[in-house]
Amino acid sequence: MSSNSVFQLQCSCNNYPWGKTGKESLAAQLCAGTPNTGFQIQDDQPYAEMWMGDYPVLPAKVLETGEELHKVLDQNKEKLLGKNCIEKFDAVLPFLPKILSIAKALPLQIHPDKDLSARLHAKDPEKFTDPNHKPEIAIALGPFEVFAGWKPNNDIKVLFDTLEPLKKFLPNSHLHFNNDSIRSICQNIFKASDETIKETQEALQKIPRERYGTQSYILDVLPRLQEQYSTEDPGNLVALLTMNYITLSAGDAIYVPADCPHAYLSGDIVECMARSNNVLNTGFCPRADRDSIDLFTQALTFSPHNAEQVLLGSTPSTRARLGKTVEYQPAMSEFNMMKTVLNPGETETVEKIDGPSVLFVTEGSGKMSAEGERFELQEGFIFFVGQGVETTYETGKGLVIYRAYAE
Repeated sequence: MSSNSVFQLQCSCNNYPWGKTGKESLAAQLCAGTPNTGFQIQDDQPYAEMWMGDYPVLPAKVLETGEELHKVLDQNKEKLLGKNCIEKFDAVLPFLPKILSIAKALPLQIHPDKDLSARLHAKDPEKFTDPNHKPEIAIALGPFEVFAGWKPNNDIKVLFDTLEPLKKFLPNSHLHFNNDSIRSICQNIFKASDETIKETQEALQKIPRERYGTQSYILDVLPRLQEQYSTEDPGNLVALLTMNYITLSAGDAIYVPADCPHAYLSGDIVECMARSNNVLNTGFCPRADRDSIDLFTQALTFSPHNAEQVLLGSTPSTRARLGKTVEYQPAMSEFNMMKTVLNPGETETVEKIDGPSVLFVTEGSGKMSAEGERFELQEGFIFFVGQGVETTYETGKGLVIYRAYAE
């Protein structure tokens, strides 16, 4: 390939069954936006995630040459990644951006922390393909539903104290309701028989709505989860009874730290995470696909512990000169995410970043100037931008760009 630090990428979609089908999938639409890749949307095929990083499972490629991104970065480390990134992150792109299009609930899951990931990778490298952690953010591109983090203890306690069908899941010593109580409750639910899970859900659905107080949404969401998976899935109970149910609008975001339980329910999102693919699943999936209950529950941590703590706000970017860019900055070192929104006729300049970035267009069209060249920007176009490169965006019709970067 050329020696340029800015080049267009081609990416791929996976076909997990929870993805939206055919042209209903924004992930598929944006993937098809890159020209000359041969990607064609099949009307009967689910398209769940478009990956835009150098992770070897579904690697991005240089559009012009077809070279895999991780090989190009390996051959041009200092020029493209920069000294800081090489020293901090072992000469790889430390983040993995994705577009997700979600038709039904993803598995109820956690991403193990670094210590546990290293042990799991050493023991089973085929299943746990790296030793890294995987904290992540999700930014809504429209209406987005998610279970993430824990409800306040009192909200959980009141359900298990007042709803008779749930009392069998309480730990034996119930003097003080705390995080260990929640861990035991989750373990008891996950280990219960299919018949017990089914009977409990049926009993809950017969209880009058007013008995649920401010948590009456449980009765509305439960039938959807039962239809998507089954009445025997323990994830239905764990998610609805112990986890925050959050609805977001376009531009809203959440941060999910390692070991935090979560399950996305519906919507289109930008997701970005540390460079890993490790996951432990225990619900919203067939029993054969569930990981060790003891491993899952022992790994759980109890922050965030209310819906507000899950939310991730944005702030004006200090790197953007014309005030059209905000940043989402999670409590982790691997990346921040920029979002630039331009109205017709507007421009924005992003100053040099001392590390690599991946930018992608989710709406509109325009031009980008970098390194003395001009690049066309269209919906679905994806670019790698090497360290130390100033970029300017302009548009005649409007433009929305997301850009993950590391330093």
